[in-house]
Amino acid sequence: MKYLNVRIVIFLLFGFFLFAGFQSQQLVIPNSLEIPAHTNQELIVCHTGYCLSYDENYKLAKWVAYELTFEETQGVIGRSDKFKPDPMLVRNSADLKDYKKSGFDRGHLAPAADMKWSVQAMQESFYLSNMCPQDKSFNRGIWKKLEEQVREWAIENKAVYITTGPLLEIGQPTIGQNKIPIPKAFYKVVLDYSQPDIKAIGFVIPNQGSSLPISAFALSIDSIEKITHLDFFEKLPDVIENRIEQSVCVGCWGL
Repeated sequence: MKYLNVRIVIFLLFGFFLFAGFQSQQLVIPNSLEIPAHTNQELIVCHTGYCLSYDENYKLAKWVAYELTFEETQGVIGRSDKFKPDPMLVRNSADLKDYKKSGFDRGHLAPAADMKWSVQAMQESFYLSNMCPQDKSFNRGIWKKLEEQVREWAIENKAVYITTGPLLEIGQPTIGQNKIPIPKAFYKVVLDYSQPDIKAIGFVIPNQGSSLPISAFALSIDSIEKITHLDFFEKLPDVIENRIEQSVCVGCWGL
């Protein structure tokens, strides 16, 4: 009986730490500049290369955020291309069938090419929680150009902080049995927090093909905050945050 009680205690302790480990994986949020202000009610999930805030009603991320460093851009890991549901979202998740024959790409929010520094980061970038329905010409055109430009900025500035996500409206068209909404547009905000030229820039691009340069879609961070109702880079000192968010300087970024 004594050994049985010991085994029960060990089993219960093992179960507790296993559960606690899973919870900490889901709920411990890095105190990083790229993470927007959020409430305790939001479902925040963090993976190896990025964090996201998940909207269970839309079955899409509200935002995906991560830091991209110069060293990470030099990674050599190949694309995984193994799309699958996020194992940390056990309910209200999109399904691969939702995208099948929909006519829309499973478009990355955190690009796979930004995760080539780690096998695990690359694999996790293909979770459906990191995907949104994207027009093919958008995903493979103007959006790809913006992603490539952000990687160039990470190289030039040693590191950048990125937050990106969809713009959604009630009553939008949907795809699949889970009725995944088709975003009307996507936003991306980028911060260079290196001295002496701390700067930030944002973009809002309609979910359709475009032959315009990415500079045509540049906006101030303040403008995008009004559109998204999010507070970006709220961990910055107020004097810096106010200065870099109120205007947009495309020339500062070489555009």
